[in-house]
Amino acid sequence: MSLASPAVARTIDGQSPQPAIEAGNYPYQLFLPRGYSADKAKRFPLLIFLQGSGERGDDIGKVKVHGPPKIADRDPAFPFLTVSPLLGTDQDWDIAKLDRLVDHIAKTYRIDPGRTYLTGLSRGGHASWRWAIAEPKRFAAVAPVAGRGNPGEACRLMDLPVWAFHGDRDDVVVPKGTFNMTRAIRACGRRKVHLTIYPDLGHNAWDPAYDDPALYKWLLEQALPSPDPTKDKK
Repeated sequence: MSLASPAVARTIDGQSPQPAIEAGNYPYQLFLPRGYSADKAKRFPLLIFLQGSGERGDDIGKVKVHGPPKIADRDPAFPFLTVSPLLGTDQDWDIAKLDRLVDHIAKTYRIDPGRTYLTGLSRGGHASWRWAIAEPKRFAAVAPVAGRGNPGEACRLMDLPVWAFHGDRDDVVVPKGTFNMTRAIRACGRRKVHLTIYPDLGHNAWDPAYDDPALYKWLLEQALPSPDPTKDKK
């Protein structure tokens, strides 16, 4: 499938594959919600979805197998401008590349600057924890699914809304990784971290997590604080 030039911003509602913004970056699926092209003033929340190991490779269509891009494909009214990059074979997520991609999206499309959300499953769940820890003020909320993070850095997330998901019988990424992260965040004083553990479920926590409308409702309720207009005044 040929991809559009990265120099031309897509303005047609719906989902389409896009080329990497630069050599070495990630191609991605881009979803523009219904009404994006008609309402030139409205800004939209941005949802970033990071896939797992099973979809790695060079087939951009595989990004839509799970999660938000799958839902966006079947629901044109999905309310998020959604970016779902494709990870290459045997690669792991590179935060610097992801930063450049998201910065490009923010400059190119009408994004609400206070409502950028991050989620990912399995390998993408690991990266969601890692990226949020590295840049907690970039995101309004993070929702890792079947991922593990570094509890030693959990206090960096104490002001970031978190909702984590895991299956209690996961033998690929054991749920202890999610338990330890949520406990560590709470120990830092963050009492509003959410944890959902699915009973009698293995690694595939993403189907019930992403099929639950409550997740998207919760995301939309989160926003970064508005800048204080008096902060820079003497």
